[in-house]
Amino acid sequence: MTGDPHISASILNADFGQLGAEVRRASDGGVDSIHLDVMDGHFVDNLTMGPVVVAAVRPATDLPFHSHLMISNPLAYVERFADAGSDLVIFHVEADDDPSEVIEAIERAGKRPGIALNPGTGAEAVLPYLERVAMLLVMTVYPGWGGQPFIEGVVHKLSALAAEIRHRGIDLPIGVDGGVSLGTIGQAYAAGAEVLVTGSALYGTSGDLAPAVAGLRDAARGRTDAEWT
Repeated sequence: MTGDPHISASILNADFGQLGAEVRRASDGGVDSIHLDVMDGHFVDNLTMGPVVVAAVRPATDLPFHSHLMISNPLAYVERFADAGSDLVIFHVEADDDPSEVIEAIERAGKRPGIALNPGTGAEAVLPYLERVAMLLVMTVYPGWGGQPFIEGVVHKLSALAAEIRHRGIDLPIGVDGGVSLGTIGQAYAAGAEVLVTGSALYGTSGDLAPAVAGLRDAARGRTDAEWT
């Protein structure tokens, strides 16, 4: 690991009828960033939010916004999501656009680029870009829907990528997205993931999210006494 567990709240599982309040609830609960899952109905079989939603909830917190573009043509939308208030713009190596061009477009927009890869994509697909991005996001579910179970078979790839990053001496945080809960966050963190994206495990809880966030941090560090309260 390169740092303490970073809890990123995915609002895909939040109440879309009051997204601003849900972002504030996560922020008040002590998360480190807000993760916004953008789906186009083409790259994945679901439609979620566009730049207007990102802009609408941006005033709810000063926390970093990670806009995760699960879309076929990220080049067409990078500037819009940057203007909407994204701090980190993550695109998929499997998208139709050339990754180098997407990285350059994100940087021209004044934002930090991140690159993601799906469970079925080999680690070699992202190796040429590790020195050029600000975060590597390893999907531990097939993207498209919240609430899916963590795919444990991806942990080996996660460990291999973490080892490669250490070997190159790069200061590059790895994130995991999908099925991150009290029962899975420890193995993800131990394998090298620092940014831990969680949706259902947070937003399945009503009221104050601080105990849930604290429980996830403890579970990531391997505390056996971590409790969900």
